[in-house]
Amino acid sequence: MTSPATRRTVLLATGGAAAALSVGCSNYGDENNSSSSSEKTSGAAAGQELAKTTDIPVGGGKIFADEKVVVTQPTKDDFKAFSAVCTHQSCLVGSVSDGIIHCPCHKSEFRIADGSVAGGPAPRPLPAEQITVEGGAIKLT
Repeated sequence: MTSPATRRTVLLATGGAAAALSVGCSNYGDENNSSSSSEKTSGAAAGQELAKTTDIPVGGGKIFADEKVVVTQPTKDDFKAFSAVCTHQSCLVGSVSDGIIHCPCHKSEFRIADGSVAGGPAPRPLPAEQITVEGGAIKLT
């Protein structure tokens, strides 16, 4: 007859699997993350057209969720691009209004002109993304 499993034997038997699972559960952008801040955070390909210049409102911006990029136009014909991944806990930013990029998760806010933190718990600005504006098209470089 087999004796029933004790709590200790179950923990010992599954401990290796639980440890392996917990290793892969870190958040990108976590303050304890040791990756370089210059690491590309978007999912977009270089040379990819994101939008037409007419798609980006002056004083506002547009979020490209699939590419994880937000493009802004702080002043007429001045286009900027930033990672759309919040530096607080890696949520995707959710809206752009009144000169501010808003993260819905914990209310971090970033300025559309330079990605700097305007409010909330975000510890760092949104990393800049490189774009070119040519012939009315905005492309990642």
